[in-house]
Amino acid sequence: MHIMEGALPFAWAAFWWGLTLIILLIGLIQLYIMVRKNREVLPLLAVSGAFIFVLSSLKIPSPIALSSSHPTGTGLSSITFGPAITAVMSAIVLFFQAFMLAHGGLTTLGANCFSMGFFGPLLAWLVYKALQKTGLNIYITVFLAAFIADLATYVMTALQLSLAFGLETLPEFLGIFALTQIPLAVLEGLIIVVAVKFIAKVKGEFFISNGTLTEEQVAKINA
Repeated sequence: MHIMEGALPFAWAAFWWGLTLIILLIGLIQLYIMVRKNREVLPLLAVSGAFIFVLSSLKIPSPIALSSSHPTGTGLSSITFGPAITAVMSAIVLFFQAFMLAHGGLTTLGANCFSMGFFGPLLAWLVYKALQKTGLNIYITVFLAAFIADLATYVMTALQLSLAFGLETLPEFLGIFALTQIPLAVLEGLIIVVAVKFIAKVKGEFFISNGTLTEEQVAKINA
């Protein structure tokens, strides 16, 4: 849900930039500490970042000229590294997309990073951690977390646009975005489930060490 360059008034663009910079600072600190403790996490960081770049680059024209629809790719990073680190990876991806692909924009990068890189991943991470405690099937848990990461992003983007152009426009933004984003969220949920299953088979010990999966869950996946 990349908001296009120049679509937000200066005050709102600056507000989202300021909020996002605080989140990115926290994320960079967390990332530094994590890598210092375990450099073996680097390949999984690279895979998670690649998912964000590739899936979020699949730009689909939106009925709203101010934005576009696409998967977010943040589900894997959200459940594995949490929202702050996901925001850092998303910021890098969004910068290159804005600079090289004219996808999104530099003035709106703060808003886009907050919605796609933090808000969606935050809700996904909270849902994932809550469902983990219920004993729900791990594939359903992963699917729901990835689905929410995508869907929550579009909700926040709609809110960002409506704050800039009038809250009375929120139902309209939500309704129009839903036409493309709900099917994309379902598809993204399925893709992330497949990715988690594959990674658990080849690198299950990391999922166990950072609490993403339990030993029992990894054993069931590998059975």
